[in-house]
Amino acid sequence: MHDSGGDRSQTVAALDRMLPRLQAQGYQFPGLTEALGSRGPHTAVHGPDLWKGRAFVAAVGVSESVMGVLTVSLIVAGALVLARFVLMLVLSTVHVRRVRPRRRRRKPGAAPVAGPGAAAGPLPVAGAPVKEPVTVLVPAYNERECIAGTVRSLAASDHTVEVIVIDDGSTDGTAEIVESLGLPGVRVLRQANSGKAAALNNGLRHATFELIAMIDGDTVFEPSTVRELVQPFADPRVGAVAGNAKVGNRRGLIGAWQHIEYVVGFNLDRRMYDVLRCMPTIPGAVGAFRRTALRSAGGLSDDTLAEDTDVTMALHRAGWQVVYAERARAWTEAPGTVKQLWSQRYRWSYGTMQAIWKHRRAVLDRGPSGRFGRVGLPLVAMFTVLAPMLAPLIDVFLVHGLLFGPALRTVAAWLAVLLVQGACAAYAFRLDRERLAPLLTLPLQQLLYRQLMYVVLMQSWITALTGGRLGWQKLRRTGLLNAAPGAKAAYGGGPRAGGGATGTREKSTVG
Repeated sequence: MHDSGGDRSQTVAALDRMLPRLQAQGYQFPGLTEALGSRGPHTAVHGPDLWKGRAFVAAVGVSESVMGVLTVSLIVAGALVLARFVLMLVLSTVHVRRVRPRRRRRKPGAAPVAGPGAAAGPLPVAGAPVKEPVTVLVPAYNERECIAGTVRSLAASDHTVEVIVIDDGSTDGTAEIVESLGLPGVRVLRQANSGKAAALNNGLRHATFELIAMIDGDTVFEPSTVRELVQPFADPRVGAVAGNAKVGNRRGLIGAWQHIEYVVGFNLDRRMYDVLRCMPTIPGAVGAFRRTALRSAGGLSDDTLAEDTDVTMALHRAGWQVVYAERARAWTEAPGTVKQLWSQRYRWSYGTMQAIWKHRRAVLDRGPSGRFGRVGLPLVAMFTVLAPMLAPLIDVFLVHGLLFGPALRTVAAWLAVLLVQGACAAYAFRLDRERLAPLLTLPLQQLLYRQLMYVVLMQSWITALTGGRLGWQKLRRTGLLNAAPGAKAAYGGGPRAGGGATGTREKSTVG
């Protein structure tokens, strides 16, 4: 008799009926050892065969123990993933109700009445709209493909701006391109290559105004971006504002996957962190600061490879509030190849680890610094550094289930997780008023793109634990977005174009 594997319930039921009947007829059912009698089931072995046997028995024992550990880890990972989704969805909804005026019914001809919770409208802030001029700092290293579009987009701003381009030792004529544009209110500072943090600190020393916006040398602003970015400064407690970075080159799988990641993994996260008052990062592509706040936080530091995360955490520890302005959009040229994507995310992951370690003492602080240390740091560490290391277990069990069964239940469970992720992504796209078509690539993203991010994070862990050094790696830009006809929309009134996310070269002083 053989049950062929799979569902063995019918075999067990048949034996339960058959064996008692046969035993009543006098039949016996000894075990294998007893049936063999004097011949015995065992053969004495020595030497290599003995050790092979012991190794096999030990391997089986280890595999059983490991499977138990993996099962518990999978439950923990699943709980963390689900908790994050629930937290993001709930707090993002709270954020939307806070910052968007509610559309209420009104009589014909009556003026609209604004209130909390609507789908459109400006970010509500204390006091009158902020109209004071803004200094925009543009650190740039070898950005000849993109710099002209970046500067033109700033010059077309509907808010009064002073634009300072800090050329960080470029060798491709970046500074000359800016000067040849002859745009009013735009000037160039030249310095020897010293890194992004040094370039921004140099720009701060030459800035005219109290409000400072920062934009990478390959990013494109919409005309309203600066205005939307500085409105939260009507509240004197606000020290910095994070803008809404968007992927412009979203054609192709790599672009579409990064587009999903930006909308779901970054901007939905920022809504959550905004409600919790522990925003961990002001993106380098679009952010604004009070000069006073930057000074109180010690300026920008080159201690880490994530100077934007580092300075944001420093602002929290100095007692300033950091908020999110969803309508302050910047369009970025995301990495176009797997190699460039790897380099960028490796730097981001490792830089985030450095920043967390640098500000670890905030956990023991009092006041705003302590609140960030006991709320913000654990969340960033859990969702950015620790939980992603457990998430591959979902894929491990998917493969195990497909190979050893039950395959249908395994596929159903995986599809259920994918459905939850899809619902969360669709909600995030709806909040950002994005088309849902890119979400058709979500299943493939989970199978391919996510695995790449696992390996990148693992490499970052190895670098951190071994004390290795990671230098700045300049991404190669194509200038495709600025050259394309759609780029005119970004600095001429429309929403669909972009520049880059990481534009300057930086030297690391911390391994």
